[in-house]
Amino acid sequence: MGYGDIGPFGNKVNQTPHLDRMAKEGNLLWQFYVSNTACTPSRSALMTGSSPHRIGMDGKVVFPGEKRGLNPKEITIAEMLKEEGYATG
Repeated sequence: MGYGDIGPFGNKVNQTPHLDRMAKEGNLLWQFYVSNTACTPSRSALMTGSSPHRIGMDGKVVFPGEKRGLNPKEITIAEMLKEEGYATG
């Protein structure tokens, strides 16, 4: 999913009422960088705060059922938030 796929960034096809409301009530960021153009490396960087290359997640997309994935020893933002009492999933 790209940023242009949701209502706050102008998409008229996909219905995203909750994201639309969040954008209206909060901040909408128009300039940003991603760590990679592919979803797996970009998502792993977002989850860990680390370069995908450093944690071995650069390159190809990881599909369900593959043996490679994020090293379980990596600490994710969800784990850090959970320690502070947030509900994560």
